[in-house]
Amino acid sequence: METMKKRVRNFFKHFWQAILAPKNWLGQLNTRRGFFTWLLTLFTLKTILAYGADFEWLHAQDPLQIVLILVNPIGFTMILFSLTLFIKPKQLYYGALLILDTVMTLLLYLNVVYFREFSDFMSINTILGYNTVNQGGKAAGAIAFGVHDILFWVDILVIIGLMLARKIQLDRNPLPRFQPFKLLTVGVFILTANLFFSDIDRPQLLTRQFDREYMVKYLGLGPFTIYDAINTYQTSQVRKSATPSEFTQVKNYVTQHYADINPQFFGRAKGKNVIVIHLESFQQMSIDRKINGQEVTPFLNSLYHSQSTIAFDNFFNEVGQGKTSDAENMLETSTFGLPQGSLFSKLGNDQTFQAMPAILNQRAGYSSAVFHGNIGTFWNRNNVYKHMGYQNWVSGDYFDLTGQKATTWGLKDKLLFQESVPYLEKLQQPFYAKYLTVTNHTPFTLDKEDQDPNFVTTNSGSKIVDNYFITNHYLDQSVKEFFDYLKKSGLYDNTMVVLYGDHYGISNTDAKYLAPILGKNQDQWNDLDNANLQRVPFMIHVPGMTDGFIDHTYGGEIDVAPTIEHLLGISTQRYIQFGQDLFSQQHAQVVAFRNKDWMTPEYASLSGQYWNVQTNQLIPTPTPELQKTLDNIQTDVDNKLDMSDSLNQKNLLRFYTPKGFKPVDANKFDYSKAATIKRLQKQNKTLGKASTSLFAKNGDKSTLSDYVTDAPELHDEKTDSTRLVPRNADDWSQSE
Repeated sequence: METMKKRVRNFFKHFWQAILAPKNWLGQLNTRRGFFTWLLTLFTLKTILAYGADFEWLHAQDPLQIVLILVNPIGFTMILFSLTLFIKPKQLYYGALLILDTVMTLLLYLNVVYFREFSDFMSINTILGYNTVNQGGKAAGAIAFGVHDILFWVDILVIIGLMLARKIQLDRNPLPRFQPFKLLTVGVFILTANLFFSDIDRPQLLTRQFDREYMVKYLGLGPFTIYDAINTYQTSQVRKSATPSEFTQVKNYVTQHYADINPQFFGRAKGKNVIVIHLESFQQMSIDRKINGQEVTPFLNSLYHSQSTIAFDNFFNEVGQGKTSDAENMLETSTFGLPQGSLFSKLGNDQTFQAMPAILNQRAGYSSAVFHGNIGTFWNRNNVYKHMGYQNWVSGDYFDLTGQKATTWGLKDKLLFQESVPYLEKLQQPFYAKYLTVTNHTPFTLDKEDQDPNFVTTNSGSKIVDNYFITNHYLDQSVKEFFDYLKKSGLYDNTMVVLYGDHYGISNTDAKYLAPILGKNQDQWNDLDNANLQRVPFMIHVPGMTDGFIDHTYGGEIDVAPTIEHLLGISTQRYIQFGQDLFSQQHAQVVAFRNKDWMTPEYASLSGQYWNVQTNQLIPTPTPELQKTLDNIQTDVDNKLDMSDSLNQKNLLRFYTPKGFKPVDANKFDYSKAATIKRLQKQNKTLGKASTSLFAKNGDKSTLSDYVTDAPELHDEKTDSTRLVPRNADDWSQSE
């Protein structure tokens, strides 16, 4: 044992004396390989400095993520720097390596400066366009610099100084023939291993295109920038090839499939405020569900059966890989998400939208806002919302997310609704406001203090399923508290509230545990049962309406925009929307899923198999007549999705301006907290007695005291830590 300890001590002693000791540094810098190694090491250290001092360690949550962020600068940088080792002339070699190092340092430093202001990384579009960097009129030069910033540049300055002083001699001897190739191979191996372990920890990282911070955490800044450049180039090439005639094809399709208004419902909510409550991961099967004799969602059930509510019980989510962002896109634009990845993430930086916030503003004078308990960059919302025309984006950046106030997904729902009041009450009426809840998110964990002690959940054998009903119950309580506030503050009577579920909460993997709760046999559970679970709530609550009912029409999220706009008395015939008003007599009851499966009241096509929806039986061999009907439905679904993809991927809306529509100028919006507070205050002050905000109508007094919540964290002191993990809100990993 002593011999082994001695050998280890001798090894490290020799390693220090022969390699690491300062006396060796100049000698190492005087060889090509040593110069390469030093620049590689220094750049890696600078990157790690940025990760820790500025990027908040990219919110690494486990040992593997920590290892990845320490290793990810090495592989890519080694590949890039080793290319210079193939250069034989000494001046070209040293010059090329220094230029590469300087360019990489500049990219790193620009991202550091940008991140300090916008909590995001620079995309290629941002780098190429000053207007994007100068978001909302904020000059990049006004961004504060850190005391450690000199450390990003001091190594380059010192090395150049040593070269000018001839302390570093240019090595005229190229590396042995195969040495550059070996070093390049090592870099490729490290980068490949990095990608391999990243995919293990975060599957579909590249295809789903998560939040940019996620991409940098797993891949590194260099690979992220190249990946973003490739996507930007591919998108630009697709869009360059687009022609107005392609838009004409889309317009003709939409015109042919337009569903006329139903006079019975058109304008029923004209002039009312609109509040959309996005019920995260909430499925229709929870409505009217009783667990151990207790209703899971008693308040939502009361809304569902209210005479002031029109509810749809055959309403399906139609999201793809973009999950919540796809649901939002369909809600706002009545166009589908992309076949792969998120439209918000891939195209949102410069997409042309003709979305509800802009339409309602220009047609009926609506102000607009979104409220969400997570950071503003989720799904690239900080850029997308500007292009959609949202005037205010009140994200988790506005709230205290420390201590127990947030889950890993964001501010708890009860707190989100309560803490949004100072912003909501200052919106000019009529307003269009959207709330994105997060607490009912997989893996559906909730602090004991937030749980109803009287509600006993299932004992299904799956924690996911059991916890799901607990967070359902909490979400129900949150919505009730918000409705109580609306009534007490006076907003309720003049507000249409729309509630919808964005996508499934219980995946097919856990459906077998859910089957007995739904009265199904686990062993007989099939693909049609899974498809039926894709139903999500869609409720339209209009105070004063007395003829509400439960509508059995088949429809989906693509149909929300025209349905809401027609209720507000706004015709949608001039817009490019792939959905149809659910109240229209011409509404086609074909639900198109993003993977080109579909469902109607009679039949379903799922994974290449046909089902009889009424009997829940497989149709192994359709009759020729039935096959023709099924083929026609499939053709219509394929065309619908293809037309939507063509419109979005090629940005064809830039070729079309509907009558009376003014294209949205994204650069005029500033979503910073200070700017939002100032803007809302100025609007109320400037308008004076003409102000229509709730705040003004309450004698310029806040209505926050009208809000009653039993959230146990409400008065907690701010702490130095948070459980929030800045990641995509639809990351289905169960790791916390």
